[in-house]
Amino acid sequence: QDRARPTSAMIKFGYKASAEQFSPSDLLRFGCIAEEVGFDSVFISDHFQPWRHTGGHAPFSLAWLGAFGARTSHITLGTSVLTPTFRYHPSIVAQAFATLGCLYPGRVVLGIGSGESLNEVPSTGMVWPEFKERLGRLKEAIELMRQLWSNERVTFSGQFYKTENATIYDRPETPVPIFVSAHGAIMARFVGRTADGFICTSGKAPEFYNETLLPNLAQGLGNANRPSDGIERMIEMKVSFDTDASRALEDTRFWAALALGQDEKLSVEDPLHMEQLAAALPIERIASRWIVSSEPHEQVERIRPYVAMGFNHLVFHAPGADQERFLRLYAAEVVPLLRKAFA
Repeated sequence: QDRARPTSAMIKFGYKASAEQFSPSDLLRFGCIAEEVGFDSVFISDHFQPWRHTGGHAPFSLAWLGAFGARTSHITLGTSVLTPTFRYHPSIVAQAFATLGCLYPGRVVLGIGSGESLNEVPSTGMVWPEFKERLGRLKEAIELMRQLWSNERVTFSGQFYKTENATIYDRPETPVPIFVSAHGAIMARFVGRTADGFICTSGKAPEFYNETLLPNLAQGLGNANRPSDGIERMIEMKVSFDTDASRALEDTRFWAALALGQDEKLSVEDPLHMEQLAAALPIERIASRWIVSSEPHEQVERIRPYVAMGFNHLVFHAPGADQERFLRLYAAEVVPLLRKAFA
């Protein structure tokens, strides 16, 4: 199958549009500023419910991407991440991203993951399944979406999904690349075998990347006879940067839930409950997931290890309420240093 080949020679810097924190119109404005000040990409989260109830938001990512593409001219746009297996049927996700790919050719990325109960259970009333089923559904969804992007009258009979003589009539010339998130060894191997791009998040112990994620990604690539540079390595960088150091630290409080471990939050379905769990955390633990600083050169040095690991698409997620301030400050003071250091 002819899949879009990622370009890995040049490092890219993106912006994370946090749908859990801002309204759709505010996110649209922030995304346009990101293009204006020179970021390479904007990725939006796809949540039915946010990580916290108080002050939370959850706009529909697919509607937002259509509006954002129309308001911008060249910036890459995509999801980080969407789950194409429960509240969405993969054939509908395939149709939506084929349309986006036609409207904004060469600019669209479908970033997907195996899902969280926070989004899937409240919207469907389903019983949250074990990891084995979630991974099985993701494998099948990717296979079906790629068939729909490449063939007509697709009859698919899988364990979880079926279609009968299904055709997506409007498809881009080059299929939309699929990036997949991984938070463990099994998923990382799967990504290496299957995906066009790999997604993870920053702020964990170095050995998690060096001993678990990246070796298993490499193993998956090797098992599929794919070159080591045949996949884009994207990481959401959690950064809190401001000229006021105390403000940079305090800004992380809204995202306290990110400091909860996967075992603490994966099966939590209520934003109020999630908010209560996160509220009990001390600021030191909350801030531990973030690169918090007021010095541009410190940002560069703390980002350097991730680039050394091979990540070539850094998408910056800032926790503060004033996203325009962050975008303009980071673009002016930090991104030029990053481009100089890692070009």
